[in-house]
Amino acid sequence: MLHPWTIQPDEAVRLQDQLRQRLRLVWDGRPVETVAGADVSYSGNQARASIVVLRFPELIPLSAASVVTPLAFPYIPGLLSFREGPAILAAWERLTLEPDLVFFDGQGIAHPRGFGLACHLGLWLEKPTIGVAKSRLSGRHAVVGALPGERSELVDENDPRKVIGVALRTRQNTKPVYVSPGHLIDVEHALAFTLACCRGYRLPEPARWAHRVAGGGILP
Repeated sequence: MLHPWTIQPDEAVRLQDQLRQRLRLVWDGRPVETVAGADVSYSGNQARASIVVLRFPELIPLSAASVVTPLAFPYIPGLLSFREGPAILAAWERLTLEPDLVFFDGQGIAHPRGFGLACHLGLWLEKPTIGVAKSRLSGRHAVVGALPGERSELVDENDPRKVIGVALRTRQNTKPVYVSPGHLIDVEHALAFTLACCRGYRLPEPARWAHRVAGGGILP
């Protein structure tokens, strides 16, 4: 266990700064035969976390796990992992098939403190993780082309030489998604795996399936 979850917001901020030093943003070339997506939906003061595992590269759903837990941490921008992390980890414990790589509906290092949901849970699980967010939380980028696959580097606002992710157009006439590495992967491979998991929707398949199941859907 990295730390207790019952902490105050100011403690959470300090903890992010400490844990960021432990990230390894390097791809080691490991084989990837399964990928997963993790997402959380809300109902009142409860969170429903779902993880869906797919065969890679075919992207056929293999299994899923969901759990409903009470919410114990408030919504505070930049501290999403403290709100959703316990529920996702509870769903992880119910998996019958452990994936090789995980996509999260949230940020990786493209985060004000360089430590988003994908980083936090990547460290906890010691798995390669990728953040695919629907909105930008940190960084800046040039205009993204209109065609699927077009992208623009997302750079640190204080150091434009530091690339922290990619703004990626996954579908024509839709807003880009923001891809950034979480743990045990770099920007280049985070982008490559995201592109390999896109099938014409805005979200890559692991994230899309997790969103569907978290909302109450079922696998085919």
